[in-house]
Amino acid sequence: MAPDPAPAPAPPGRDDARPDAWASTAGDGEALLGRTAVVVVSYGSAELLDRNLTEVARAVPEALVVVVENDPEPASTAPTAELCRRQGWVLEQPGTNTGFGGGMNLGVARARARGRDLLVLLNPDAVIARADLARLVARAAAEPTALVAPVLRSSRGTVVADRAVVCLADGSMRSPRSSRPAPPGGTRPWLSGACLALSTSLFEAAGGFDARYFLYWEDVDFSWRVLRAGGRLVPLSQACAVHDEGGTHNEAGARAKSLTYYYYNIRNRLLLAALWLEPAEQRRWVASSVGAAREVVLRGGRRQLLGSFAPVRTAVAATRDGLRLARQVRRGTLPGPDVPLPR
Repeated sequence: MAPDPAPAPAPPGRDDARPDAWASTAGDGEALLGRTAVVVVSYGSAELLDRNLTEVARAVPEALVVVVENDPEPASTAPTAELCRRQGWVLEQPGTNTGFGGGMNLGVARARARGRDLLVLLNPDAVIARADLARLVARAAAEPTALVAPVLRSSRGTVVADRAVVCLADGSMRSPRSSRPAPPGGTRPWLSGACLALSTSLFEAAGGFDARYFLYWEDVDFSWRVLRAGGRLVPLSQACAVHDEGGTHNEAGARAKSLTYYYYNIRNRLLLAALWLEPAEQRRWVASSVGAAREVVLRGGRRQLLGSFAPVRTAVAATRDGLRLARQVRRGTLPGPDVPLPR
């Protein structure tokens, strides 16, 4: 059975690609904050939530804050529950790890049940100021078919992401302004799930997140779901969020990423190809899977390999499991998008 191909989407465009009537200002969004829910998925990240989400919630007291705690262990969840009680946030505890996408789906359902029709989906390691959040929701309200993202900067001021594309020839990612030429085969845009704003109607039209990814690449998939549903990707240069990338999956005090980071980044690249791409494109991604896995592992630096081969073993396992999931897609035996697929 052929995979469901992605549409040939229009370029995501800049926020100034529309007439001045679309310009988003903080003032426009102020009145919309009472319709907004900030949804965050946590895994035993009470310390991050206390440091980052508390700052956001204080800046936008009109907004509903929904926290989905995916860690099922009481010793880990108790601090999150206490924080939510103290701050007056809505807490969703599924009792199992539903992954990022599954957790977001649960959090959005709670937000909708509370009558909120505008969403800001935020990572625990991200912070956004009131004016910037207001600009995002103003744009999402003015254009209900838009998935809106701010410029992401690190706490040092470095741009982490403002938009990105996936190269269909090999699954590599880059900024469309990169000086490196894209390989033949074209590209498709996507927006980082670290901070997104949209209407609940668009979230529903896109079908929510695909929980099968569990971690990583689900934001690429969701961006393409939005495009398939007739939506548009809008990188809003007027808004900025601070995201210290990897705050939930880096080894403390080290450049090296966690094995979790390596595994799901490598596995889910192959899952996305199987779910979205034509057979010829899938074969190219499979052929380049060793090089892609090497690139992911080396994001953590070469020094990590001097003391342990665990990153290499993880890369091998992730590639094997990604190929297995791809076979399940072809056979029609992969579980549905509501079923998380952890390692």
